[in-house]
Amino acid sequence: MKIDYSEVRRLLRQGVAGALGTHSASFEGYPFTSSLPYVLDGGCRPLFLLSGLAEHTRNLLADPRARLLVFEGEGGRLDQGRVTLLGRVLPETLDNDLQARYLRYQPRAADYLTLGDFRFFRMEPARARFIGGFGRMGWVDACPLPAELDSRTEARLLDALGTLVPSGVSVLGLDFEGLDVRICGVFRRLPLMPLAQDVDGLFAVAADSLRRLAVQPPDSGVMAA
Repeated sequence: MKIDYSEVRRLLRQGVAGALGTHSASFEGYPFTSSLPYVLDGGCRPLFLLSGLAEHTRNLLADPRARLLVFEGEGGRLDQGRVTLLGRVLPETLDNDLQARYLRYQPRAADYLTLGDFRFFRMEPARARFIGGFGRMGWVDACPLPAELDSRTEARLLDALGTLVPSGVSVLGLDFEGLDVRICGVFRRLPLMPLAQDVDGLFAVAADSLRRLAVQPPDSGVMAA
C-alpha cells in the first residue's frame, strides 16, 4: 500500500520518546535498543540529547546508522499505529534558537546541559516503515517538508504570537503544517488551515488559530508532556 510521508510526520509529532536501535560496539553483530526522548527540528528530523557515557552514544560514534521506533499513543499494542524511521544519527551543534526549541518541548533537559557531558545529535531520516492499522502499512522514502522554517524565523514568529496566547497556554513550536501548544500542561497539536505558502501567511493562520483557541480541558487522546 502506498504511504504518504506526511503520515510519518504526523505520528512523529505526536510522540515525545521512542526506541532508538543502534549497532552494538561492544557485541559485534547485535542490535542495542534504548528508550529515549526526542524533539523534532523545524524539518521534522529527530533531535536527541545524549550522554557521552551512554552505550548508545558510543555505538553511534562508531556507526551512525540507526532506527527509531515510535508508537501512536501508549501501551505498545499491535493494533496501534507506529513508525520505524531509518537514518543516520550524527553529532550536531545547535544554534541558540534551535536549542531553545528543544528545551521548550523537553524543559527537564536543561539540567542535563549543565553537566557538560551531554551533546546533541540529529537523525537524518532516509526511509520509514509506517503501520497505520490492518492493511495500512508500507515503506516510504523520507522527504523534506514542502517549506521549512529556520530556527531564527520560528523564534521571531513565536515572540510575535506570544501576545495572542490565552491564559494557560504556551506555544512550543510552529511549522507550515501546524502549531504545537501546551494547554494546562497537556501537549496538543493544532493543524493550520488553510496551508500557508509563505512566512507572512503562516503567521496569519497561526495567529487566527490562537485567537480562536479557548482554554478548555484537552481532548481525549492527547498526551501529557
